[in-house]
Amino acid sequence: MATDTTSPAQPAGLRESKKQETRQLISDHATRLFIAQGFEQTTIAEIAAAARVAKKTVTNYFARKEDLALDHQDAFIASLAQTVTARRSGESALAALRRAFMDAAAAADPVSGFSGPAFARMIADSPTLTACLRGLHDQRESALAQALAAATGAPPDDITVRTAAGLLGTVHRILFQRIQDLTLTGHPNDEIAETVTAEAASAFGMLEAALGHYAVA
Repeated sequence: MATDTTSPAQPAGLRESKKQETRQLISDHATRLFIAQGFEQTTIAEIAAAARVAKKTVTNYFARKEDLALDHQDAFIASLAQTVTARRSGESALAALRRAFMDAAAAADPVSGFSGPAFARMIADSPTLTACLRGLHDQRESALAQALAAATGAPPDDITVRTAAGLLGTVHRILFQRIQDLTLTGHPNDEIAETVTAEAASAFGMLEAALGHYAVA
């Protein structure tokens, strides 16, 4: 009789799917409570009760309370570096990042800052989350520097690499906050996208003379 070689993988796949469902369930309940009560005011015990899991289960999936609120951290940190790494032939790092931001704005991508008013208010009202977000911007800039170093063959601590990453990271940081500010003042996503697209063209344009021919694939 032939052996079904796919069967051993199925339980592992089902377990992984169940883990992802549990993680998402906890995150969804945490976000709902954070928005309703405030981040600082909400406890891990309340989140566990809402998700109907043990408190230990919450901490097993999320090492820090901040991770429950900002659960797309890995994608955010890697986003700029991945764009540079995947840039098109003949495209500079600046051109690739500008193109990617325009695409993200058109799609109202949450990683770019399109979080919705309730979520934006939750972050703005929380000193802890505001500080955490600053740290994530710093990590994203560091990851970008590593990608630029790899793209140009320079060491990661090279002053040109660090300066380029700082300039490009700052533009993205400013645009992210601009999206958040417009969200908090009640502008719908389509209006925000139109506004930041024009502003991004200007902001990236200011870097053209310095970085227009830097890190060309």
